[in-house]
Amino acid sequence: MSGSIVVLISGSGSNLQAIIDSVKAGDIPGQISAVISNKENAYGLQRAEQADIPTRVLDHTEFANREIFDANMIRLIDEYQPDLVVLSGFMRILTADFVRRYAGKLINIHPSLLPKYQGLHTHKRAIEAGDSTHGASVHFVTEELDGGPVFIQASVPVEQDDTPETLAARVLVQEHKIYPIAVKWFMEGRIQLQDNIPHLDGVSLAGNIPLLSA
Repeated sequence: MSGSIVVLISGSGSNLQAIIDSVKAGDIPGQISAVISNKENAYGLQRAEQADIPTRVLDHTEFANREIFDANMIRLIDEYQPDLVVLSGFMRILTADFVRRYAGKLINIHPSLLPKYQGLHTHKRAIEAGDSTHGASVHFVTEELDGGPVFIQASVPVEQDDTPETLAARVLVQEHKIYPIAVKWFMEGRIQLQDNIPHLDGVSLAGNIPLLSA
């Protein structure tokens, strides 16, 4: 399976860079057709431009509400006829219409071992809870924030002297490993969402999510 990938960003785009590198190395079949940001100063746009990937900006502050912004974002994304839409630090809560539009081909990475710590400040929350392990998860996006079906995770140990910043840095290293794998699996047709359960090579991952350990 080879096709079109559209990546949505809001910030530095370090996970975007990991995916760009994997595409360039030939590990991921297909191409990144566009990188779209809701912020014109997002550094990830520079990463895309350096890789000769088309970039677009759709500033959410120019729209009256979330629904109008998402409708315009859908029109923009659909210009590229994507097989996969990747959220890479895209800091917007998506409307139900947007999520339904790309159901089964919209993925996100979240810095926790979901279902733990949906939402923000995940590293701080893991430390405060006294967790011994923390990590990151890639999941299909559903209407529940950070609640979609997970299909690959990576874990790191939480050290006694960790701060949210040091823990975040170690988790990010693992994010850069698992997100390209997730994209590769999807573009090869290996990972699919069936009845809201991820299947890898036709086998249900319910209760058996692949985990990389640092």
